[in-house]
Amino acid sequence: MENLRFESLTLSKEMLKAIEDMGFEEASPIQALAIPLVMAGRDVVGQAQTGTGKTAAFGIPILEAVDPRSHDLQALVLCPTRELAIQVAEELNTLAKYKLNLRVLPVYGGQPIDRQFKALRQGVQIVIGTPGRVMDHMERGTLKLGKVRMVVLDEADEMLDMGFREDIERILDDVPEERQTIFFSATMRPEIMRLAEKYLDKPEFVKVSHKVLTVPNVEQIYYEVPRFGRLEAMCRIIDFYNPKLTVVFANTKKGVDELVEHLQARGYMADGLHGDMNQAQRDRVMAKFRAGSIEILIATDVAARGIDVEDIEAVFNYDIPSDVEYYVHRIGRTGRAGRSGRAFTFASGKEFYKLRDIQRFTKAKIVQHKVPTVTDVEQARTEKFLAAVRETIAEGGIDKYLRIAQEFVEEEQEATTLDLAAALLKMLMGTTEEPEKSKPGTPVKYGDTGAEPGMVRLFMNVGRRLKIGVKDVVGAIAGETGMPGRLIGKIEIYDKFTFVEVPEEYAEDVLRIMSNNQIRGNRIYIEPAVKR
Repeated sequence: MENLRFESLTLSKEMLKAIEDMGFEEASPIQALAIPLVMAGRDVVGQAQTGTGKTAAFGIPILEAVDPRSHDLQALVLCPTRELAIQVAEELNTLAKYKLNLRVLPVYGGQPIDRQFKALRQGVQIVIGTPGRVMDHMERGTLKLGKVRMVVLDEADEMLDMGFREDIERILDDVPEERQTIFFSATMRPEIMRLAEKYLDKPEFVKVSHKVLTVPNVEQIYYEVPRFGRLEAMCRIIDFYNPKLTVVFANTKKGVDELVEHLQARGYMADGLHGDMNQAQRDRVMAKFRAGSIEILIATDVAARGIDVEDIEAVFNYDIPSDVEYYVHRIGRTGRAGRSGRAFTFASGKEFYKLRDIQRFTKAKIVQHKVPTVTDVEQARTEKFLAAVRETIAEGGIDKYLRIAQEFVEEEQEATTLDLAAALLKMLMGTTEEPEKSKPGTPVKYGDTGAEPGMVRLFMNVGRRLKIGVKDVVGAIAGETGMPGRLIGKIEIYDKFTFVEVPEEYAEDVLRIMSNNQIRGNRIYIEPAVKR
């Protein structure tokens, strides 16, 4: 079916702004099929798996239909588990962030019921609940369904499997007949069809078939990394594996732009693709990527559609996609034409629910790894370089260079062939040794500066008002101290000051050298940060 952009739907400006903030550029297949029908007031039976974007498929129309001026309960969503109820409520709250006076309440077992009593008394327009707890509130008289205009059964087949049929029927019988009813189910078993026939009025049936993962040559890895640590983690992983070409997926256009700025500042050949770029700009970026003058391409899902480059060796899910289908499309960018590839995914907190859904419905084996340390990166780099040296020796044709080396050793009486080899390695690979400390063998303890393990967070008294950017900070530190720009971690630039994270082994040198330096002509004051 044709791709549907949210702008083409009749949505409020508040809803479009929330959708843009969430990084959605176009509707997923189930959203494209269901949203127009639900918004037209039709009863709908949708067949779709978890992770296909079905929450927004019913959540957006509900939020658009609810009257925030009334404190009556107007919409009820039934879910089989407390986890799903919480997940649905959180997504609806995110979609409703710009809608004033609209309240969404999850009700489920295991949470103190008194807290739910208080929230219901204050007035709630949308309740997301498990059948058992909804029935409990109905019997206590704390949940009145007389003004409900929309009812959704989410994962209806799972609720039936869990024995909730009787509760569901009692709840639906208590809701006014003049209502809109929506069922979502992963399967269309006879029980679902009988329930739909009894409680829905001339329903429309929509179905999205779930694709199977077909990228067997892709090694799939995930890392538990909080958002603030992902940039440095990604840089280390890229340096460790050294892929020929890499595609990084971010969920928002703003995220793409920020990653491009940070990676370019650290010396990576990176550029971005997103929906705000015209076709000529996209073509130029893709031409550079295919030619290898750009090694890292950062893109949104929509902008990356149609990328077909055989030499992509790694894909990063910097943000976990909202739709399982997007995950399949993303990692399918690598491992082309019989080649092997790697897909790396970052996750933390509630994102593990999405990661679980991805593994469940794609049957993928996604293995957890630890982020490489600085030492791991240096060791991998050395091993790759020495492997290239062995290949050069095996190829032969080095007689001319043997004579040059022999002459050098004969002229420099204090140098051995081993000294010569070590010096050449240092020149070709760059300095990788730890900078000298003012007190050898006594590492400086900086305490908890708010940085991730192995890093020190530093404060500098210059910021955005002095037109300081990421490139300025990275350039100044790397240029003055000799520390590779790629090792610099998270950079936060505010109006009057900046925070930057550097590896512990470099922190003392950065503090000492940068204390007598300037950035953009502004003398800086630098010190270890105090944890916020």
